[in-house]
Amino acid sequence: MTGVVGPAMTAALPPHVQLLLLTDGKRISRVLHVLAELGIADELAAGPLQVPELAARTGTHADSLGRVLRVSAAFGVFEEQEDGRYALTDLSQALRSDVPGSQRDMVLYNGTEMLWRSYGSLMHTVRTGRPAFEEAYGHGFFEHLEEDPEAGALFDRAMTGMSRATARMLLDGYDFGRFARIADVGGGRGFFLSEVLARHPETRGTLVDRPAVVEEAPKLFGDAGVADRVRVVPGDFFQELPKGHDAYVLKAVLHDWDDERAAAILGRIHEALENSPEGRLLICEFLVGPANQWDRGKLLDLDMLVRFGGRERSEDQWRALLATAGFELVNDPVPGRWAVLECRPVPAGR
Repeated sequence: MTGVVGPAMTAALPPHVQLLLLTDGKRISRVLHVLAELGIADELAAGPLQVPELAARTGTHADSLGRVLRVSAAFGVFEEQEDGRYALTDLSQALRSDVPGSQRDMVLYNGTEMLWRSYGSLMHTVRTGRPAFEEAYGHGFFEHLEEDPEAGALFDRAMTGMSRATARMLLDGYDFGRFARIADVGGGRGFFLSEVLARHPETRGTLVDRPAVVEEAPKLFGDAGVADRVRVVPGDFFQELPKGHDAYVLKAVLHDWDDERAAAILGRIHEALENSPEGRLLICEFLVGPANQWDRGKLLDLDMLVRFGGRERSEDQWRALLATAGFELVNDPVPGRWAVLECRPVPAGR
């Protein structure tokens, strides 16, 4: 699609222009946030519209809205047609709120004040190693979500949307049906475990997370038709975990924590797998790719850093962390994408 900025387009620009284009990210992100909040993609779902009509529908100033839309069209998000009407593109289809795989909530989250203010304090993190969010707000990220229900609800919606997309990738790329009993540790409200059980009717599951988090899980499992094959255990992954499972899943858990705290969580999994030499730990995370290559994990790593001091990890970093907790990696996950790292306790005597 013409207008979409990518390597082929930027390569034709002089280096100094390419550099300045990288600094425009904050402008482009804000444009997308405004258009997502106004629901412009939903308004265009039935067909192209003129800017005055869009402005009337959204309660906005027509000239200002048109100038914002013009920027979005320069990046291929919307299309400005010859008669001045604006239309959806493949990119803006994903901004609709009523389509599978909608990215609207994630775009809204990426443009929130709590993310902007965190990155505004990035220098604090670089100088001290401490989360920028705490410097910007004076308290922790999850404490903030509890104090601001609107921000917490948006974060939950954005993470649920991401979880739906990543769940399909993970389930398509790894056979969770190998295991008769799976414990999803830190599994939130149980969406991922419900997807595993729905795809593998012979598998039974256990969901472990904080009491306030798992309150809604029984309804979710009931709606998914898997309630008879799952139990919910309120708990804390820093404390003793239920034993007797063939596999323990940690999906998007360890990237929230630095190596010391992540190793403590792994230690609890190792204890739960005692006397289970064939048991497995399945870590579902974004695997950072090689140096000098683009992958989204390198940006997600900064999110983890500024929010709560966590990190995304490369394969070498995973192997080193696993070794400290008595695990070893036994498969070959593909870097630069979400992956399942299959791990086993290091055999005795090794």
